[in-house]
Amino acid sequence: MPLPQSVKIVKIVEVGPRDGLQNEALSVPVDVKVGLIEKLVDAGLSVVESGSFVSPKWVPQMASSGEVYLAIQKRAIQKRSHVSYPMLVPNMKGLELALEAGVSEIAIFAAASEAFTQKNINCSIEQSIERYRQVVEKAQAEKLQIRGYISCVLGCPYEGKVSYDVVTDIALRLQDLGCYEISLGDTIGVGTPASALEMIETVARKIKIEQLAAHFHDTYGQGLANIYAVLQAGIAIFDSSIAGLGGCPYAKGASGNVATEDLLYMLNGMNIETNVDMEKLLIAGEYINQFLGRQSNSRAALAMKNRSAH
Repeated sequence: MPLPQSVKIVKIVEVGPRDGLQNEALSVPVDVKVGLIEKLVDAGLSVVESGSFVSPKWVPQMASSGEVYLAIQKRAIQKRSHVSYPMLVPNMKGLELALEAGVSEIAIFAAASEAFTQKNINCSIEQSIERYRQVVEKAQAEKLQIRGYISCVLGCPYEGKVSYDVVTDIALRLQDLGCYEISLGDTIGVGTPASALEMIETVARKIKIEQLAAHFHDTYGQGLANIYAVLQAGIAIFDSSIAGLGGCPYAKGASGNVATEDLLYMLNGMNIETNVDMEKLLIAGEYINQFLGRQSNSRAALAMKNRSAH
């Protein structure tokens, strides 16, 4: 199946500093997080999700998100006007902390599963959407950009299969709230190319494809195949995590996002422009892997490292 000619440029949204690190048991200090963000920006990434203002009781790794953002400002990364550093916020308290830190873009999240929503934020899907109404109104009044996430779009760890019509309905509601872009997340990585494409095509009947992003975890090794599949539908925005870091505190067994290095290797091979430099990206991956004391989860990064060693 040939790729549509419209997909010539892809935007990569780097979620490693937030989605990648949130599940790490080893506490990552502020200077290491900021160093990672600087290296990712230096590699050419224009969107780097830098943290989240969630309760440190539930996600201890994100307790320093305010300090991270203030450090980003202090070290003048924000002078790169084309780069955004969104922060995830779950409620008004999170938004207040984001505003206090001077954040200019936030992300809000819902899930296509009632059980997951209860486990994750202790409320129903309906309540989660209503909870965000006040958050979005305040954020818009403060001139913040707002991105939306939907979790469990291809399956839930508690309910199993989900309805793509439910995914579509939530996407429409997030759009109505004011989200400029909606990221559709396979949180537990159970999707396959066929189901991923079907889900995207269902949602795209109601929302412009240009406003949709895809967020695939690689639990079953289907991440890149799923990305290739939804490229066929015209998706041109993909979330990924440096070195394949990640997982979800509320989805036991879910592995990290598709590795940014693997995604870039595939897109480079398809002559799709990203404006991301592979050599600098590898430096960023090596930096965080060395701190964490582990080998990269990126197959491309490992292959290129082994090749350069010989």
